[in-house]
Amino acid sequence: MDLKQLRYFVAVAEELHFGRAARRLFISQPALSFDIRKFEEQLGVQLLARTNKSVALTNAGQVLLGEAQRLLLQASEVERITVRSADGLAGRLRIGFVNSMLYRGMPQAVSRFETDYPGVEIVLKEMNTSEQVQAIQRMQIDMGYAHWGNFPADVVSTPMFSEPFLCCLPVHHPLAKKRRIDLQALAQEPFILFPRTVSPHYHDLIIAQCVSAGFSPLIRHEARLWQTVVTMVGFGMGVALVPYTLRKVQDPRVCFLPLRGETLLSQVLLLRRSGDAEPLAERFVDYLKDAGGEQVKPPQASSSRPSSRPSARRPS
Repeated sequence: MDLKQLRYFVAVAEELHFGRAARRLFISQPALSFDIRKFEEQLGVQLLARTNKSVALTNAGQVLLGEAQRLLLQASEVERITVRSADGLAGRLRIGFVNSMLYRGMPQAVSRFETDYPGVEIVLKEMNTSEQVQAIQRMQIDMGYAHWGNFPADVVSTPMFSEPFLCCLPVHHPLAKKRRIDLQALAQEPFILFPRTVSPHYHDLIIAQCVSAGFSPLIRHEARLWQTVVTMVGFGMGVALVPYTLRKVQDPRVCFLPLRGETLLSQVLLLRRSGDAEPLAERFVDYLKDAGGEQVKPPQASSSRPSSRPSARRPS
């Protein structure tokens, strides 16, 4: 069974007249009759009941008509998408992302992109870095936005965003009124941190930064998502070090302070398969750069509450 046979059958079934169907298909009536009979013989069923005066669908013909119409519509859509995809105008783009990308312009970029390219379907999949690497290797996603990791040779990483970590404190914490904070001042505080299995690199980096400041952090609670970390800080369950972009979390119970002399940076990398140059992916990268803004400079102290002091410049 091929698409030509289905088109011929649908034309006859819709017209219920071989002559009109032949004219519609721009072929001769004898050729159409021959092809339809050959199609019935191939299937081993009668699709059309013919008399000298009429053509009618059999039960099998009625069933096939609905399915054939659906398949022809799908084939037409596949052809349209394939042609447009050659110019990067249509298709499906599967994107892995770490949770903090929700605050780096990902939703806005997706919305703008789908508005400009309505033929594109974007599928977002939240994954940690190691999950994204595996998904790229298995061709389950087309690109990913992740943190630093050990990447195999077939996965290429490109830096996208870099920003400092801030100290996240309950707004009524004694240190919350400072403009900047020494990391050593948190030596006796309970920390909230994500499990090492979620992001070994940043887990170890934060631990190492604290050790460099002269103490080993007391990790009291663990959470997998940055929003959860900030929420737990808001409940007074501890303090945390979070990327600068988390200032966008609207929680009046917390404040964010820059670290004095800090060198700890949060970096987001674009991950792709080696050798890939997918037009859709390339265009989306540009949209995300526009939505996420430029690299963030070390900010001034600020709180999520309104303040009379000029606030630090936020990433756009």
